Amino acid sequence: MTHLAIYASGSGTNAENIIRYFKNHPEISVKVVLCNNPDAFVIERAKRLEMPCIVFPKGRLEGTMNILSEYEIDYIILAGFLLKLPKKMIEAYRERIINIHPALIPSKYGGKGMYGMHVHNAVIAAGEKESGITIHLVDEIYDHGENIFQIRCPVNADDTPEDLASRIHCLEQLYYPRIIENYVLSSE
Repeated sequence: MTHLAIYASGSGTNAENIIRYFKNHPEISVKVVLCNNPDAFVIERAKRLEMPCIVFPKGRLEGTMNILSEYEIDYIILAGFLLKLPKKMIEAYRERIINIHPALIPSKYGGKGMYGMHVHNAVIAAGEKESGITIHLVDEIYDHGENIFQIRCPVNADDTPEDLASRIHCLEQLYYPRIIENYVLSSE
């Protein structure tokens, strides 16, 4: 059995979707959610799903590696996690940390500070004709690692950032668990 840990900082819709997707999977299991934000709704979602959720202070991110060892984690999944992972963690899980970004990268819509509605506001303000999601491996630079999946969607002339966010969120829910599954199974 391959074990996943999910790191999240916010509402946790992607985390919940991933947990549900792998609930009865014969080869992949989500073992724990780790969260740096004590007010994040992902904590409540994990509790409802009877998934262990460990909240840690921002400055203790590297210390969560002990938790990863305790749960025998093979892959780290970032689901709306806003902190940059320390080099030690990236080295220990090289090519086994997966992130989703709500835009097409590489582009000017990735990097530090480009998350959530910040991305959609920037895409709309720039008059882009398309956006999408990127699922990628994590390296030492924000939103830089090798892309393992991208899908595009139109940005309509009358879209608000909220309209675009809704369309992007649908893509995330549809594709993120499946791409994680494909990547993990093809890597084993």
